[in-house]
Amino acid sequence: MSVLAIQLPPRERLAARTAGHEAATAPRLPGDWPYVLSHDGRSVTQSGSCAAALLPRADQHALVLSEVDVSWHRLAIPKAPAARLRSALLGAMEERLLEDDEALHFALAPGAVPGQVGWVAVTQRPRLAAALAALEDAGLSIERVVVPGPPGAAPRGHFFTLEAGTESSPWLALSQADGNCCLRLAGGLARALQPAADGAAVRYTATPAAAAAAERWLGAPVALLTDAERALEATQGTLNLRQFDLAARHRGTRAMRELGKRFLSAEWRPVRYGLVALVALQLVGLNVYAWQQRQAIAAKRLAMNELLKATHPGVRSVLDAPLQMESETERLRAAAGRPGEADLESLLAAAAMAWPDGLGPVQMLRFESSRLVLAAPGWAEPQMAQFRERLRGAGYTAELAEGRITVARAATRGAA
Repeated sequence: MSVLAIQLPPRERLAARTAGHEAATAPRLPGDWPYVLSHDGRSVTQSGSCAAALLPRADQHALVLSEVDVSWHRLAIPKAPAARLRSALLGAMEERLLEDDEALHFALAPGAVPGQVGWVAVTQRPRLAAALAALEDAGLSIERVVVPGPPGAAPRGHFFTLEAGTESSPWLALSQADGNCCLRLAGGLARALQPAADGAAVRYTATPAAAAAAERWLGAPVALLTDAERALEATQGTLNLRQFDLAARHRGTRAMRELGKRFLSAEWRPVRYGLVALVALQLVGLNVYAWQQRQAIAAKRLAMNELLKATHPGVRSVLDAPLQMESETERLRAAAGRPGEADLESLLAAAAMAWPDGLGPVQMLRFESSRLVLAAPGWAEPQMAQFRERLRGAGYTAELAEGRITVARAATRGAA
C-alpha cells in the first residue's frame, strides 16, 4: 500500500517571531510542503516539496509533525465519556500547560484507556487545524497525524537540525520508556539526560547535516537517517493524533474508502487472486451443473418420446410427447365408445352428484363444445356456492350468468 507522508515544518520559535500581534497568533503554513512518497510504506520512493495541490496521491496520506512541536505527558487518564474526555484531560493537566485550552490539541497514545495511566500528546491546535484544512482543500484526505519518536520501551536518540541542510544548532530527540524530550546539544542538559545504558542498547541516528556534530558529541559513529526516512518511519506505527474535535469526519465513507484502498494494495494481491479463482471456479461449477441438468432433461424427453412411440406406433413424428399421448388416448377412448371426462354423460353425472339439496329437477339443458348449460332460475347464493364446491371436488367448474349455469371440466394441460 502506497503512503504519502506530508511533513509540517516546525513552527517558529519565540526568538524568531516578529513583534507584531498578527505574526504571534496567526498560524503560518509552508508554501511548498515537504513530502515523502513510498510505494510499499517502508522505503522512500520519492521525496521533495511542492504546493499542496501538486502533491502526489497515494493509498494513505499522513501528516507528520515535528518532534519539537509535540510534548508528551504521562498521567492517569480520567474516566469520562468520549464527548467530555478532552475537557477532563484539560482539567487534569491544567497545572502543566502554559497556553490557553483553545490553543492546545490533545491526543491519546495507542493503548491509553480511561482509568489507567497512559501517555497524552499535546500540540498547538490552530496550526494543526489550519494545516489539515489546507491539505483537504487541495483534495487530499489526511487519515492520520503522526510524530516521530513517541515514548517507547527501547531508548533511542536522533540528532537533527531545525533548518534543513545546515549544520547550525543541532538538536537531540531522546525517546525512552519514561518519556521523551528535544534538547540542544549546546550545554549540559542533553548530557545529563542521556540514557545511562551502554551505547549498544541505545539506537542513535542523525541527519546528514547533524552527523558530524553528533559523532563529536557521542565520540562514536552514528547511523545516518534522513528527514524523509524518519518521516516515513513515523507512519509505520499505530499512532494517530487526529482525535477529538480534529478527528476525521464521515468515518463510514472513509472506512469504506480505506478498505477499498487496502483491498487494491500489493499486500492483498493474493486475496484478490484467490477471490478471482473462487469466482472462476463457481462459474465453471455452475456451467457444469447446468450441462448436467440439460443432459438429464434431454434424457427424460427422449424417454417420453420412446414411450409415446412404443405405446402408439401410429405416431410418426414427435412434437410434444405429453400432448400427443393425451390426444392419442382420447382418440382410442372415443373409438372404444367410452365417455370422456368432458362428454355429456360425465358432465350430467357430475351435475347430478353436486345438485343442491332441496331443488327440483332441471327444466332445460344444452350441451355444446364440452360444456353443459343448465337453467337455474331463482338460485340463491348459498345453493350456488354448495353446487360449485361439490363440483370442484370432482374436477369441474360452474359459472352462473343470466340465470344459466355452465358446467365444464376444470382446465388441464391438454385442454389448454
